[in-house]
Amino acid sequence: MKKVNLAVVGATGMVGEQIIKILQERNFECSNIYFFSSGRSAGTKLLFREKTYVTEELTEASFDKPIDIALFAAGGAISDKYAPILAARGGVAIDNSSRFRMEPDVPLVVPEVNPDAIASHSGIIANPNCSTIQAVVALAPLHRTFGISRIIYSTYQAVSGAGMAGVKDLEDGLYGAAPVKFPHPIADNVLPQVDIFTDNGYTGEEMKMINETRKILGAPQLKVTATCVRVPVSNGHSESINVEFENTIKLEDVTKVLQDAPGVVFVNEIGQYPMAITASGTDHVYVGRIRRDESAQNAINMWVVADNLRKGAATNAVQIAELLIKQGL
Repeated sequence: MKKVNLAVVGATGMVGEQIIKILQERNFECSNIYFFSSGRSAGTKLLFREKTYVTEELTEASFDKPIDIALFAAGGAISDKYAPILAARGGVAIDNSSRFRMEPDVPLVVPEVNPDAIASHSGIIANPNCSTIQAVVALAPLHRTFGISRIIYSTYQAVSGAGMAGVKDLEDGLYGAAPVKFPHPIADNVLPQVDIFTDNGYTGEEMKMINETRKILGAPQLKVTATCVRVPVSNGHSESINVEFENTIKLEDVTKVLQDAPGVVFVNEIGQYPMAITASGTDHVYVGRIRRDESAQNAINMWVVADNLRKGAATNAVQIAELLIKQGL
């Protein structure tokens, strides 16, 4: 693999830390690497491949350096300001925020699903929402094979999806502290709200899943609905997905497609099923509890679990960078 000059923006955050870890695990080759953070975190020392680096404050001058790829994990406002600067200087920004996901000229990429979309980039590539990524890894091969007509999402999302503050709310809440990040206590509770409410009564997270699924699958008219719920789990998102197909399907054919799907670990024995604790710390999407929906003619229910910080964010971004290099940027 060609060596590039790489940057990590938001290097001291939860996703940034995971990016650094995964770059090392996957032996990502780079000639030079730079770590950027806010002014508050600038000066933090990070160990990367047995060498100590000092994080730099992100400024407009940061991209005066010859950076080929930057992995952004610092929020939408930072991406909005700095990703176009990098793109204008010939680099490629891989953005973990929601800022560019629905821009028509920005590819929204899950490497196991739509790797060819990378070729249309103009300097910015969007990393999808964590809950969307794991869902489409399982759904895309089914859609290609059988044709999906409707999707109903019900998610059970870990507090790490809300960053360090979300984790702290759970940890402190176990001792009776009032929540800071979430609108209500998350300890010993579930919250049917992930992100803020929109005018139609859905939350931002629910609309992300609906719109991003359509874009990634290339099906703008696909019927999709979602209810996203925050649960008192540290890490690992779980999803119950009801899928209705255009034509009659055999359950054994669905099973075969999922067993062969890239990035999927199929766990479907009676009494055995994917769980957040088994997905956490891994890069796979786990699928199980496949069964017919006996209330509909051509529908199934499935259970999908993944590590939201890894495959749902950091690993997917690193995989995009690897694809970029293979395709010559």
